[in-house]
Amino acid sequence: MNENRERLGSRLGFIMLSAGCAIGCGNVWKFPWMTGQFGGGGFVLVYILCLVLLGLPSMIMEFAIGRASQASPVRMYHKLEKSGQKWHLHGYFALLGNIALMAFYTVVTGWMMYYFVQFLLGQSAELTFFSMITNPGVNVAYLLVAVVLGFGVLCFDLQGGLERVTKYLMVGLLLLMLVLAYHSATLKGAKEGLAFYLVPDFSKINGKVVVAAMNQAFFTLSIGIGSMAIFGSYIGKERTLMGESVHVIVLDTFVALMAGFIIFPACSTYGIEVSAGPSLLFDTMATVFNSMAGGRVWGTLFFLFMVFAAFSTELAVFENILACVRELTGLSRPKGCLVCGAGVFLLGLTTALGYSLFHFQPFADGSAWLDFWDFIVSTNLLPLGAFIFSIFCCYKIGWGWDAFLAEANAGKGLKVKAWMRPIFQYFVPVCVAALYIYGLVTFKWK
Repeated sequence: MNENRERLGSRLGFIMLSAGCAIGCGNVWKFPWMTGQFGGGGFVLVYILCLVLLGLPSMIMEFAIGRASQASPVRMYHKLEKSGQKWHLHGYFALLGNIALMAFYTVVTGWMMYYFVQFLLGQSAELTFFSMITNPGVNVAYLLVAVVLGFGVLCFDLQGGLERVTKYLMVGLLLLMLVLAYHSATLKGAKEGLAFYLVPDFSKINGKVVVAAMNQAFFTLSIGIGSMAIFGSYIGKERTLMGESVHVIVLDTFVALMAGFIIFPACSTYGIEVSAGPSLLFDTMATVFNSMAGGRVWGTLFFLFMVFAAFSTELAVFENILACVRELTGLSRPKGCLVCGAGVFLLGLTTALGYSLFHFQPFADGSAWLDFWDFIVSTNLLPLGAFIFSIFCCYKIGWGWDAFLAEANAGKGLKVKAWMRPIFQYFVPVCVAALYIYGLVTFKWK
């Protein structure tokens, strides 16, 4: 155990911080529009299955590597791999994944803040997603605010900064979601919207839906790039990792499902197209709020909750990047925040200006920098990272099953049972590899 390593102050802090990393734009922005594009209830069903069968084992393994190593992703393999092995190379790809994620996530966080401010000021009547993303001044300004606020919090020590702020963000987020979901349930089109959202149409479930559900499960849980490992490294061995993982996934799934309960009844009531894609939460929800009584208040609350969700993940991933850089350079927290903040801001400019000054079409028509960074993270590094974790934890060529099991089951709580070994050792890596290859083959390159 590294006695000098910073520690979280409580189990609740660990659960809230890990859940905060998992809960974010993936739940409340990406999950609803992917559900709309991939057929509604059928996608939700496959998504939940992916969370349980692939997400849960992967999270346990990532937590175990982090707690056993007591190090950030760039150093965790050094502590666990055998002499001469090269598993530690994945640690650098994990750092790359966190940086690539923030190259677009910080911009999306800025979008949430911009819409919140516009509704708060009563200036939402002419608000459109297209006008926002093509305005370089708005994008750069709000990107800067998102980066400065995020790394500003991390300048303080772990318990006084990140842990304390995330607790408040998460509690506020959950309360706001309950209020907004109740309001949506009272709308006249709630029944039809919920039927689309909750009743599976099995004819719409195909290979692409399964790949999308897997990628979304890993994206929303932030699994595969060390984002969970870093928080595993900040806790002791009082509780088993399966029990802690279940708590995080339940909270994460609750928020994702509640986002659907908020959005789809509203879309049905106001005749909004559910397959609008990334603009669903912007153009469509702005239309909804601008058309309803008290819309300014509800819109302000809705986008405030979106800001909370976005910041909970941003703070957690920033901490991961910061921890890696500090272990590589020995910088203090404030100096590390300055270096990391500058780097993330400069990289984020590609996305912020990708719809105005830095035009770039990496794939099919309409794709831009955001799609490029998302492809790097969601389509590649997240599933590949989960695959690598499973091989490292379950086979003798890596850490090995016995060592992993001892770490995962240390403490009180739910244990990984012997009968679960085939799930970790065979089912997870085979399914992830097969779906990853299928996803690349069927990807819309041009």
